Amino acid sequence: MNTAAKLFASMRRNPRDWSIADLQTVARQNGVDWRHQKSSHCVFVREDGRTLSVPAHRPIKPIYVQKFIELVEGA
Repeated sequence: MNTAAKLFASMRRNPRDWSIADLQTVARQNGVDWRHQKSSHCVFVREDGRTLSVPAHRPIKPIYVQKFIELVEGA
């Protein structure tokens, strides 16, 4: 199991205390693009056009991590 897969499994178990860098690592491994250029939010974009905007400040609230997990899983 690679690092991104371990991070994703950990996010499922505990959606608290994650950083934007962690989310970007998981997104990269799962083919999800993102935009984050001098803004307060990072926008994750799936191939089908579905998006999720996540505030880039720490800590990221668990609800955003849960929505990110749903985005990656394709729900």
